[in-house]
This record gives sequence, structure tokens and C-alpha cells, in this order.
Amino acid sequence: MTAKKKRVLLLDKERISYKLQRMAYEVWEHNSGEKEIVLIGIAKGGKILADNLSAILKKISPLKVVSISIDINKKKPLNNAIEFNEDLTGRAVILVDDVVNSGKTMIYSLHSILSYDIKKLMVAVLVDRKHKSFPIASDIVGHTVATTLQEHIEVETEGNEIIAVYLE
Repeated sequence: MTAKKKRVLLLDKERISYKLQRMAYEVWEHNSGEKEIVLIGIAKGGKILADNLSAILKKISPLKVVSISIDINKKKPLNNAIEFNEDLTGRAVILVDDVVNSGKTMIYSLHSILSYDIKKLMVAVLVDRKHKSFPIASDIVGHTVATTLQEHIEVETEGNEIIAVYLE
């Protein structure tokens, strides 16, 4: 018989809403000189986060916000080439994901973005874990948590909404 993993609620719907609002204001502050920004959400959770940030930014700022997604094989990131529907040349780009774990997915995603001559690049995450294996620094963070390597962060979504974040 295996022991059931303990599940601890880190963020509920209300706290997530507050974090998203604050993150959107930070995005606007860092990009107030821009007319347009491109949010690139890493599928699935990063895309939902990018769409939520986009909706808030459209309400609070004059920025034109383009929200797109990329799908990356998190276990073998070099197996599929990442392609964009948008030309990123000369644009301000923010790479968005729900959780930064080891940093591997972010690094490989950034690699594909940097094949364009972009104007500016930032990283935004809802939950940033502190034990990365790759040198990724998040510019905009909703929540920071120190975890062990054995612990897991689970982001629960419903449709296009993030409803809870758990530590397991």
C-alpha cells in the first residue's frame, strides 16, 4: 500500500485573481512605452495564463495585446520544432507559463523565440519554484514557493480559468 500524497492548497480562485491583476499591472509598467506586446503562452497552463493576462491588460491599459501559444514536448523539447503564427521581429515579447519547475521548458521555448530579432523579452509565471536546473529568471511572478525536488505543483484549470494551485 502506497502512502497518499499530501495536497496543500497554495492559491485559491480569489488569490489567483489578485495575483493575475498584479501581474497584469507589472506587465503594463514594464511595457508602458510599447504600443503592442505579444504574450506567448506555453500550452496548456501558460496559454490559459496568457489569455487571462491579455483580458486584464485590455481593460487596464492602452496596449494592443496579441496572445498566442506554443506547444512544446516537455520531456523531449528538441523533438518538435516550435513554429509561430506571428512574426516576432521587432516586437516586445513575454513568454508565459503557469509554473517554472526546472526551467527546461522555458529555456527551449526561449531558444525558438530568439530565432527572431525581437525588441524586448520578458518571462512571466504564476508560480516560480526556487530549485531550477536551468538559468531562468522570471521577470514577473505571481507566487514564489520553495519546494523539494520530490514535491510537485499542480495548477488546476476549468475551461479558460485557473481555479487553484496545489503543492503535492
